[in-house]
Amino acid sequence: MDIKDVVKDWKKYLDKEVTLCGWIRSNRDQKSFGFIDFSDGTCQEHLQVVYDDSLKDFEKISKYVLGSAIEVTGMIVKSSGTQEYELKAKSIKLLGDCDKDYPLQAKGRPTREFLRDIAYLRPRTNLFQAVFRVRSVAAYAIHKYFQENGYVYVHTPIITANDGEGAGQMFQVTTIPLDKIKGEVDYSKDFYGKKVGLAVTGQLEGETFALAYKKIYTFGPTFRAENSNTKTHASEFWMIEPEIAFCDLEQDMDIMEGMLKFVVKYVLDNCPVEMAFFDKFVEKDLIDKLTKLVNSEFARVDHEEVIRILKEAKVKWEFEPEYGQDIAREHEKYITEYFNGPVFVKNWPKDIKAFYMKQNDDGKTVAAVDLEVPGAGELCGGSQREENYDKLITRMKELGIDYSDMEWYLNLRRFGGCVHSGFGMGFERLLIYITGVDNIRDVIPYPRTPNNCDF
Repeated sequence: MDIKDVVKDWKKYLDKEVTLCGWIRSNRDQKSFGFIDFSDGTCQEHLQVVYDDSLKDFEKISKYVLGSAIEVTGMIVKSSGTQEYELKAKSIKLLGDCDKDYPLQAKGRPTREFLRDIAYLRPRTNLFQAVFRVRSVAAYAIHKYFQENGYVYVHTPIITANDGEGAGQMFQVTTIPLDKIKGEVDYSKDFYGKKVGLAVTGQLEGETFALAYKKIYTFGPTFRAENSNTKTHASEFWMIEPEIAFCDLEQDMDIMEGMLKFVVKYVLDNCPVEMAFFDKFVEKDLIDKLTKLVNSEFARVDHEEVIRILKEAKVKWEFEPEYGQDIAREHEKYITEYFNGPVFVKNWPKDIKAFYMKQNDDGKTVAAVDLEVPGAGELCGGSQREENYDKLITRMKELGIDYSDMEWYLNLRRFGGCVHSGFGMGFERLLIYITGVDNIRDVIPYPRTPNNCDF
């Protein structure tokens, strides 16, 4: 059995014998008795194990060290201490000893930077036990939302010949020995016979399935060869990308809002201990922030109106807001405070957005949207996709995009095309928002960032 079974209903096991396997978090031995802080990773809570000198190997047990794996058999009894119950041991068997140079010692709290250097051990700490359990539950909630709402889960390719964002930030995949290249590369002799890379998005392939199944979503790893060392950027991360046929921008925003609220509420409901831990030790009033989001109505404002509000604000900006330009983090923060909650910023200038976005009738903007949330800024972005073949071709030509290998994508507009929309949400950005842990390196098990590909 597991510690989570005992925690869930300890009275059910009161005065009954149980056997548990797990790891020692601390071992405090006295003259004739001792206490082991015991964890098996099945829940955030630990179990106190009490043992005394009536055990034949008491002396040996008292020397078991932090990090060791043990098997404990004993009775669940009411505690005379601060906790309600404890495990009174009848036997404790050492399953795996731990060397004395174990990096996670009981004294002092290791920094997150130090723990990144021993990422293979950090799931054993309280913080990362909570982070990665919430990651698991949030991932399940995402699938639950889409599956219960009739979406088909699609596995889009990780190796691709198209740069979906048109930003040229792809990692190249090749079997050509790079140390022997001289002059121009002949990609016809490469494994795929052309230049290919790791996918920056599954959106384009997702659109093809949306125009067959009506509602689909992808949820998997994506890659950006972007030399950025901020707290919110990584070169490998996970993306949630639904695509929906017969759906315009307004309906797209409805889905964004519904999905986000569902996932946040699911985590609050199913990870109360972990969320209380974050609220106490990571971000004060985190639960209140998230509860407010679940119960709020998201504002919807045109980009042009946002710029007007920012320009009229009596604030000295580090980056002056300008019509036709992107907004900075300081602007995102102000606008969520202005509307006292999450804000959809929609109808963006077309010159700063991707080629596939629906061109509005004004000739200046596209039907794109970014969701800004208090405390985190941009959480996700989406758009209505351009369904007009001629407009899409013209836009790709304007941006100098080579569409010779994208006939399959363009043909969607010729073969029963329709109004359709979608969005992308970075899973790690969502986790940063939910947990309050403010660095993407600490919400993904093994972060991949510039100059870092350890483990």
